[in-house]
Amino acid sequence: MEYPVRRSCARASSIGAAGLVIALLAMHGEGQGQGRANQPPPSRRAAAPFDPTGYWSSLITQNWRLRMVPPAKGDYIGIPISAAGKKAADAWDQAKDEAGGNQCKAYGAPGLMNLPTHLRIAWQDDNTLRVDADYGTQTRLLRFAPPEERGAPSVSRDGNWTPPDPRKRSWQGNSVAVWASRRGGRGGAPSARYLRIATTDLLSGYLRKNGVPYGDSASLLEYVDLFQEPNDAAIIVWTAVVDDPVNLEAPYIISSQFKKQPDASGWDPTPCSAGW
Repeated sequence: MEYPVRRSCARASSIGAAGLVIALLAMHGEGQGQGRANQPPPSRRAAAPFDPTGYWSSLITQNWRLRMVPPAKGDYIGIPISAAGKKAADAWDQAKDEAGGNQCKAYGAPGLMNLPTHLRIAWQDDNTLRVDADYGTQTRLLRFAPPEERGAPSVSRDGNWTPPDPRKRSWQGNSVAVWASRRGGRGGAPSARYLRIATTDLLSGYLRKNGVPYGDSASLLEYVDLFQEPNDAAIIVWTAVVDDPVNLEAPYIISSQFKKQPDASGWDPTPCSAGW
């Protein structure tokens, strides 16, 4: 039996979160791949090693207390917070955020996927994934740079693709995605197995709703893997690595799990809230 994501904890998945994070980070490789010679390179949509589209619901399988109920001021458990970050968190004032229209500071990309949310994932175009979250009504655009044909002009200059504008900071930042392989190939090669997302140009926000901060200098690296369970249930594991040289003493790793839903029946957009 499943329960509403914001009212109760879903049954723990068979995937062990802690061990899985370590395994995923160890396996994920680097490097850039290319399309086959003498053939037009496929779009990033056509090159996808799995289908991420559809509706997905959070599985609150770990850290229930910190994810389902806003933690108390001064609760930094599990976060490698620095002295500067602690000072900022200790000065957090919920009423001040509400008065200043900053209710969305905890809904930025570094913490969004760990909130009790539903996702709606769709291709906005052949080289852009759109990820909508109903909790806080946030939208992330994951842009893939299309592969270039040999001898063709750069797609970033001929108007067929618009790269992110680094001058525009936002809660969701500028995200560049790539299909990647655990054995060195990337960019839509047949060996690609997972989605890798690099996000920069973030507005400063919170890692938790109690004011634990990340700053403008923070960057975000994410890995998205699909797992098919024995009962044919589809699970995606969304692993985020937040790097903030000011507010964190070490990278902060968060793992969130989502189960694919058959329809949009659980989709319930709600505005940002500085509290619940």
